[in-house]
Amino acid sequence: MAQQLGLALPSRTALGRDDFFVAPSNAIAAAMIDGWQGWAGRKLALTGPAGSGKTHLTHVWAAMAGAQIINAADLATADIPQLAQTSVAVEDVPAIAGNAAAETALFHLHNLVLAEGHSLLMTGTPPVAGWNLSLPDLTSRLGAAGAAALDAPDDMLLTAVMAKLLADRQLTPKLELITYLLLRMDRSFAAAGALVAALDAASLAQKKPLTRALAAQVLDNRA
Repeated sequence: MAQQLGLALPSRTALGRDDFFVAPSNAIAAAMIDGWQGWAGRKLALTGPAGSGKTHLTHVWAAMAGAQIINAADLATADIPQLAQTSVAVEDVPAIAGNAAAETALFHLHNLVLAEGHSLLMTGTPPVAGWNLSLPDLTSRLGAAGAAALDAPDDMLLTAVMAKLLADRQLTPKLELITYLLLRMDRSFAAAGALVAALDAASLAQKKPLTRALAAQVLDNRA
Protein backbone atom coordinates (compact mmCIF):
# COMPACT_ATOMS: atom_id res chain seq x y z
CA MET A 1 0.00 0.00 0.00
CA ALA A 2 1.40 3.42 -0.95
CA GLN A 3 2.29 5.80 1.86
CA GLN A 4 0.02 8.82 2.25
CA LEU A 5 1.92 12.10 2.12
CA GLY A 6 1.26 15.60 3.38
CA LEU A 7 -1.65 14.61 5.63
CA ALA A 8 -1.01 14.45 9.37
CA LEU A 9 -2.90 11.25 10.07
CA PRO A 10 -3.27 10.45 13.76
CA SER A 11 -0.87 7.91 15.17
CA ARG A 12 -2.66 4.72 16.29
CA THR A 13 -0.86 2.93 19.08
CA ALA A 14 -1.74 -0.76 18.96
CA LEU A 15 -1.90 -2.09 22.52
CA GLY A 16 -3.50 -5.52 22.15
CA ARG A 17 -1.86 -8.75 23.26
CA ASP A 18 -1.32 -9.85 19.66
CA ASP A 19 0.54 -6.59 19.01
CA PHE A 20 3.13 -7.31 21.71
CA PHE A 21 6.20 -8.95 20.22
CA VAL A 22 7.72 -11.51 22.60
CA ALA A 23 11.52 -11.83 22.52
CA PRO A 24 14.10 -13.12 25.01
CA SER A 25 14.44 -9.66 26.57
CA ASN A 26 10.77 -9.47 27.56
CA ALA A 27 9.56 -13.07 27.59
CA ILE A 28 9.51 -13.41 31.39
CA ALA A 29 7.55 -10.19 31.86
CA ALA A 30 5.05 -11.20 29.16
CA ALA A 31 4.61 -14.61 30.79
CA MET A 32 4.00 -12.97 34.17
CA ILE A 33 1.29 -10.78 32.65
CA ASP A 34 -0.30 -13.75 30.86
CA GLY A 35 -0.27 -15.70 34.14
CA TRP A 36 -1.54 -12.84 36.28
CA GLN A 37 -4.04 -14.99 38.19
CA GLY A 38 -1.13 -16.77 39.81
CA TRP A 39 0.67 -13.68 41.16
CA ALA A 40 1.92 -14.18 44.70
CA GLY A 41 -0.10 -11.90 46.94
CA ARG A 42 -2.07 -10.79 43.83
CA LYS A 43 0.40 -7.96 43.11
CA LEU A 44 3.22 -7.36 40.64
CA ALA A 45 5.79 -4.64 39.96
CA LEU A 46 6.58 -4.29 36.24
CA THR A 47 9.82 -2.43 35.54
CA GLY A 48 12.02 -1.50 32.61
CA PRO A 49 13.44 1.42 30.62
CA ALA A 50 11.26 4.06 28.97
CA GLY A 51 9.48 2.73 25.91
CA SER A 52 10.21 -0.90 26.78
CA GLY A 53 6.58 -1.98 26.70
CA LYS A 54 5.37 -1.34 30.26
CA THR A 55 2.35 0.66 29.11
CA HIS A 56 1.56 -1.91 26.42
CA LEU A 57 1.65 -4.81 28.88
CA THR A 58 -0.34 -2.74 31.38
CA HIS A 59 -3.14 -2.35 28.84
CA VAL A 60 -2.94 -6.03 27.95
CA TRP A 61 -3.33 -6.95 31.62
CA ALA A 62 -6.12 -4.42 32.20
CA ALA A 63 -8.09 -5.96 29.35
CA MET A 64 -7.64 -9.47 30.73
CA ALA A 65 -8.29 -8.57 34.36
CA GLY A 66 -11.03 -5.98 33.85
CA ALA A 67 -8.77 -3.50 35.60
CA GLN A 68 -8.70 0.28 35.77
CA ILE A 69 -5.49 2.15 34.90
CA ILE A 70 -4.38 5.27 36.74
CA ASN A 71 -1.19 7.32 36.75
CA ALA A 72 0.40 7.39 40.18
CA ALA A 73 0.53 11.20 40.10
CA ASP A 74 -3.29 11.26 39.97
CA LEU A 75 -3.79 9.15 43.09
CA ALA A 76 -3.86 12.05 45.56
CA THR A 77 -7.15 13.32 44.12
CA ALA A 78 -8.63 9.95 43.11
CA ASP A 79 -11.61 8.20 44.69
CA ILE A 80 -9.64 5.35 46.24
CA PRO A 81 -12.64 3.28 47.47
CA GLN A 82 -14.14 3.45 43.99
CA LEU A 83 -10.88 2.41 42.33
CA ALA A 84 -10.60 -0.54 44.69
CA GLN A 85 -13.83 -2.05 43.37
CA THR A 86 -11.83 -3.63 40.54
CA SER A 87 -8.25 -4.68 39.89
CA VAL A 88 -6.01 -1.64 39.33
CA ALA A 89 -2.85 -0.78 37.42
CA VAL A 90 -0.84 2.16 38.77
CA GLU A 91 1.65 3.55 36.27
CA ASP A 92 4.94 5.34 37.05
CA VAL A 93 4.99 4.85 40.81
CA PRO A 94 8.49 6.39 41.24
CA ALA A 95 7.02 9.75 40.12
CA ILE A 96 5.27 10.13 43.50
CA ALA A 97 8.38 9.63 45.62
CA GLY A 98 8.23 12.26 48.36
CA ASN A 99 4.60 13.18 47.60
CA ALA A 100 3.01 12.35 50.94
CA ALA A 101 -0.59 12.59 49.73
CA ALA A 102 -0.03 10.36 46.70
CA GLU A 103 2.03 7.82 48.63
CA THR A 104 -0.66 7.62 51.32
CA ALA A 105 -3.31 7.17 48.63
CA LEU A 106 -1.33 4.33 47.06
CA PHE A 107 -0.94 2.71 50.48
CA HIS A 108 -4.70 2.74 51.03
CA LEU A 109 -5.37 1.61 47.45
CA HIS A 110 -2.98 -1.30 47.87
CA ASN A 111 -4.73 -2.45 51.03
CA LEU A 112 -8.28 -1.99 49.72
CA VAL A 113 -7.68 -3.64 46.34
CA LEU A 114 -6.22 -6.74 47.94
CA ALA A 115 -8.88 -6.81 50.70
CA GLU A 116 -11.55 -6.82 47.98
CA GLY A 117 -9.93 -9.85 46.36
CA HIS A 118 -8.62 -7.97 43.32
CA SER A 119 -5.11 -7.64 41.88
CA LEU A 120 -2.66 -4.73 41.71
CA LEU A 121 -0.11 -3.99 38.97
CA MET A 122 2.45 -1.21 39.48
CA THR A 123 5.01 0.09 37.00
CA GLY A 124 8.25 2.05 37.20
CA THR A 125 11.57 2.38 35.44
CA PRO A 126 14.00 1.13 38.10
CA PRO A 127 13.50 -1.95 40.29
CA VAL A 128 11.20 -1.38 43.28
CA ALA A 129 14.18 -0.81 45.59
CA GLY A 130 14.98 2.30 43.54
CA TRP A 131 11.51 3.85 43.71
CA ASN A 132 12.64 5.92 46.73
CA LEU A 133 9.23 6.09 48.39
CA SER A 134 9.12 7.81 51.75
CA LEU A 135 6.25 6.01 53.50
CA PRO A 136 7.78 3.00 55.30
CA ASP A 137 4.58 0.93 55.38
CA LEU A 138 4.11 1.46 51.64
CA THR A 139 7.73 0.59 50.90
CA SER A 140 7.48 -2.69 52.80
CA ARG A 141 4.28 -3.71 51.03
CA LEU A 142 5.59 -2.93 47.57
CA GLY A 143 8.83 -4.69 48.39
CA ALA A 144 6.81 -7.85 48.94
CA ALA A 145 5.31 -7.70 45.44
CA GLY A 146 6.43 -10.04 42.71
CA ALA A 147 8.68 -8.42 40.12
CA ALA A 148 8.98 -8.68 36.35
CA ALA A 149 11.60 -6.71 34.44
CA LEU A 150 11.69 -5.75 30.78
CA ASP A 151 15.32 -5.79 29.67
CA ALA A 152 17.13 -3.71 27.08
CA PRO A 153 16.12 -4.78 23.57
CA ASP A 154 17.98 -7.31 21.48
CA ASP A 155 18.16 -6.98 17.68
CA MET A 156 15.04 -9.05 17.07
CA LEU A 157 12.93 -7.06 19.50
CA LEU A 158 14.23 -3.65 18.43
CA THR A 159 13.45 -4.50 14.80
CA ALA A 160 9.91 -5.46 15.77
CA VAL A 161 9.47 -2.34 17.89
CA MET A 162 10.64 -0.10 15.05
CA ALA A 163 8.26 -1.82 12.63
CA LYS A 164 5.38 -1.41 15.06
CA LEU A 165 6.11 2.26 15.78
CA LEU A 166 6.27 2.98 12.06
CA ALA A 167 3.05 1.07 11.42
CA ASP A 168 1.33 3.04 14.19
CA ARG A 169 2.04 6.10 12.04
CA GLN A 170 0.87 4.45 8.82
CA LEU A 171 4.46 4.05 7.58
CA THR A 172 5.46 0.70 6.07
CA PRO A 173 9.09 0.77 4.90
CA LYS A 174 10.98 -2.29 3.76
CA LEU A 175 12.91 -4.33 6.31
CA GLU A 176 16.17 -3.15 4.73
CA LEU A 177 15.41 0.41 5.78
CA ILE A 178 14.71 -0.63 9.37
CA THR A 179 18.03 -2.50 9.43
CA TYR A 180 19.75 0.62 8.10
CA LEU A 181 18.22 2.69 10.91
CA LEU A 182 19.13 0.20 13.65
CA LEU A 183 22.80 0.34 12.67
CA ARG A 184 22.87 4.14 13.07
CA MET A 185 20.54 4.97 16.00
CA ASP A 186 20.92 4.81 19.75
CA ARG A 187 19.82 1.31 20.70
CA SER A 188 17.02 2.02 23.14
CA PHE A 189 13.24 2.03 23.06
CA ALA A 190 13.11 5.74 23.84
CA ALA A 191 15.48 6.50 20.94
CA ALA A 192 13.36 4.36 18.61
CA GLY A 193 10.24 6.34 19.49
CA ALA A 194 11.96 9.69 19.02
CA LEU A 195 13.50 8.65 15.69
CA VAL A 196 10.20 7.36 14.29
CA ALA A 197 8.49 10.63 15.26
CA ALA A 198 11.24 12.59 13.47
CA LEU A 199 10.99 10.39 10.37
CA ASP A 200 7.22 10.82 10.26
CA ALA A 201 7.49 14.60 10.65
CA ALA A 202 10.10 14.83 7.87
CA SER A 203 8.05 12.67 5.53
CA LEU A 204 4.99 14.85 6.05
CA ALA A 205 6.84 18.16 5.86
CA GLN A 206 8.67 17.26 2.65
CA LYS A 207 5.74 15.35 1.15
CA LYS A 208 8.12 12.48 0.42
CA PRO A 209 7.89 8.75 1.16
CA LEU A 210 10.13 7.28 3.82
CA THR A 211 13.22 6.32 1.84
CA ARG A 212 16.83 5.64 2.76
CA ALA A 213 17.78 9.13 1.55
CA LEU A 214 15.19 10.77 3.78
CA ALA A 215 16.21 8.58 6.69
CA ALA A 216 19.87 9.57 6.19
CA GLN A 217 18.87 13.22 6.21
CA VAL A 218 16.93 12.83 9.47
CA LEU A 219 19.81 10.93 11.09
CA ASP A 220 22.28 13.63 10.03
CA ASN A 221 20.04 16.35 11.47
CA ARG A 222 19.83 14.48 14.79
CA ALA A 223 23.57 13.81 15.00
